[in-house]
Amino acid sequence: MPTLNDLHLAGKRVLVRVDFNVPLSTNDAGEQIVADDTRIRAALPTISHILQAGGMAILVSHLGRPKGIFDEAYSMRPVGQHLALLTGSPVIMAPAVVGADVLEIAKSVAPGEILLLENVRFEPGETKNEPALAAALAELADVYVNDAFGTAHRAHASTTGVAHLMAEKAPGFLMQKELDTLATIVNAPEHPFVAIVGGAKVSDKIGIISKLLESADHLLIGGAMAYTFLKAQGIETGTSLTEDDRLDLARDLLKQADGRIHLPVDHVCAKEFSNDSPSEVCSGSIPADQMGLDIGPKTVTMYGELISRAKTVIWNGPMGVFEMSSFATGTKAIADAVVSATDNGAFTIVGGGDSVAALTGAGLADRVTHVSTGGGAMLELLEGKELPGVAALA
Repeated sequence: MPTLNDLHLAGKRVLVRVDFNVPLSTNDAGEQIVADDTRIRAALPTISHILQAGGMAILVSHLGRPKGIFDEAYSMRPVGQHLALLTGSPVIMAPAVVGADVLEIAKSVAPGEILLLENVRFEPGETKNEPALAAALAELADVYVNDAFGTAHRAHASTTGVAHLMAEKAPGFLMQKELDTLATIVNAPEHPFVAIVGGAKVSDKIGIISKLLESADHLLIGGAMAYTFLKAQGIETGTSLTEDDRLDLARDLLKQADGRIHLPVDHVCAKEFSNDSPSEVCSGSIPADQMGLDIGPKTVTMYGELISRAKTVIWNGPMGVFEMSSFATGTKAIADAVVSATDNGAFTIVGGGDSVAALTGAGLADRVTHVSTGGGAMLELLEGKELPGVAALA
């Protein structure tokens, strides 16, 4: 697979699939503005390289989940305005994704200029990977670059359809960094290798848990999925969220793990799913009228000790309902433990929206080896699945 450095970009229009699916907020003037520009900043090295090489950057991204039609609430305009501030250069805003007017603008873009297309999911053919939309996107440019790792596991028109139509193509710097970094976990993780997996459902993480058990020395489970594993062992879980139809699966995974799966030994419990609900620490079983909403202090210590001895750490998923301050302690403690392991020389990767949000919220995002920009794509890559957006670049 060629790299971005292998491409000759001078005088060429480069269609770049970026991931500008960023949160928006409203300012005092009632205008939409970018609330968190992390994903935009992550794409700047690729955009800068194209412009410095004398190319024209034509950017395409989705934003939110519009229903395949124009919706002002999901317009890329605020993103374009913010990108202009970051680059110090004007950003030409296209009136649509494709069409005669957009094609005319694309052909008039000069070297060193940026054109931002409208939200690609305004087009119903995007998520259906319709050939007509892919062809229209391909007509806009001479070269295709995919720098949106977070959508690489989706076979959409802007991620795979258009790539198959372009002779010159490559991953962007962000995409390449993701692939190279995650390859370390797939091919040769240094041991001890500790994997931390949280979240609500065992069913969402079956593939990654099974795959990690092939190489991980320890697999630390948190979040609501832990209660399904505990219930499968006959431990009382009160009113905690469990997947009763997955108890046999949980038992099979525990058997496969042969002692390498670690479960919470205590919990922060409450009677209601509310930040204001009085809480207490429950050891072992959870009372019938309470639910577990975070890992307890003994579990924090146990997990922290295992992480401290690791040479490789991967973390995906919170340890509890971290968006509620009363039940965020466990997730924050794991974030601190992963950062400490990094400081001690461990190779650490954090991925998944909730885990990254917890790390970022604690101001620790720059304290680990790598923060992945794609939770779902990261999991599928680690599971050994082919990512359509990457395969299309070959």
